Amino acid sequence: MTIGEVAHMAGVNIQTMRYYERRGIVPKPPRRTSGYRAYPLDTVLLVRFIKRAQDLGFTLDEVLMLLSFRNVEESQREETAIRASDVIRIIDAKATRMAAMKAVLDQLVFSCREGRAIEPCPIVEVVNEIARGNEPPAPPATRNRKRGRRKV
Repeated sequence: MTIGEVAHMAGVNIQTMRYYERRGIVPKPPRRTSGYRAYPLDTVLLVRFIKRAQDLGFTLDEVLMLLSFRNVEESQREETAIRASDVIRIIDAKATRMAAMKAVLDQLVFSCREGRAIEPCPIVEVVNEIARGNEPPAPPATRNRKRGRRKV
């Protein structure tokens, strides 16, 4: 298979394939007499695996670690279990960060909707602070008030 065929079947572009080769994630295939690379069919599955892992939030270095689990001998099971535990810790840390980001965004959305017209939207304020290289300010505390009409 050519690089274009593999890229098309795997859902990536040719530059991505070449990048994966440079990083050592996808092995460089032998060249045909014509000079074109001759990729084996299983390269498509490998690239799909890489993209799926990235979709799940893994970095390419972490993907390399996952790929190292594929051809494990019996004698390497404990080492593999330790490395897999490292991946679990990475996933847990990412999930914790994502939950914290969601909580902040939930508060900002609430504050933005509850704000007065003369105040800037808190979401915009936080993005501006991050763009300036500052830590975002803590979101304002939310009130425990039911939404809807006030009783008069």
